[in-house]
Amino acid sequence: MTEIVSIERDGPDAARSSLERCVGQGGVAIFPADTLYGLACDPLNVEAVERVRTIKGRDENKPMAVMYFSPLAMRELVSGLGERSRQAVSDLLPGPVTLVIANPQRSYPLASTEDPEKLGVRLIEGPLAGTMTPILQTSANPSGSRAPRSFDEIDEQVLAASDLAIDGGELIGAPSTVVDLSEVDSAGRWHVLREGALPHGVIDRVLGQT
Repeated sequence: MTEIVSIERDGPDAARSSLERCVGQGGVAIFPADTLYGLACDPLNVEAVERVRTIKGRDENKPMAVMYFSPLAMRELVSGLGERSRQAVSDLLPGPVTLVIANPQRSYPLASTEDPEKLGVRLIEGPLAGTMTPILQTSANPSGSRAPRSFDEIDEQVLAASDLAIDGGELIGAPSTVVDLSEVDSAGRWHVLREGALPHGVIDRVLGQT
C-alpha cells in the first residue's frame, strides 16, 4: 500500500524524512517539485530506475534528470564543471529549469542512458528543500498524458505502483525549461531544448553574461 504524507498536515520535516527513507531503501516516490508532481528514486539503483520507467511506460533510452534539494548535495558534481558552466549553474539554479551539463566523468549513467557524457540536473526550492538525497526524477504521469499539477490529478495506477506519495498541494503546472549547456565551455554554445516555466528571455540575459 502506498504511504501518503501531506506537507500541510504532517509538515515539511516529515515529508523530507519520508522521501529520504523511501529513496534510500530503493523505493519509488511521488513528490511535489516546483512546477509539477514527479516520480523519484535513487539514481544509482538499477531496479528502482527500472521501476520508474515501468510505472511511467517510458522508453528505456530516454534520459531523465537528477534533482537536488540542497546546493551542498550537488557541490561535488558542480566542482568538476568548467568556469562558464559553473557560473550558469550558480545563476540559474535553484529554479524551474533543467540544465544539461557536460559529464565527462559519466556520473549517474542510468539517468544519461545513451549519451553518458551529458547529464540533466535540477536544483529546486520549496518545502522539500534541504533534503540531502539526490533523486532521479521524471514527471509523475504515464508517458503521453498530461503531467499532474495537483495531488488529485495523479493517475491512480501511478499512485498505486509507488511506495510513497507526498501531497504538496497545487503547483504552477508548467514543465521546467531545458537548457543544453554541454558545449558552453568548449565552444561557447548553448541552446534551449524545451520551452517551459523559465522564460527564454531570462535565459538569454543570464547566459549572455556568463
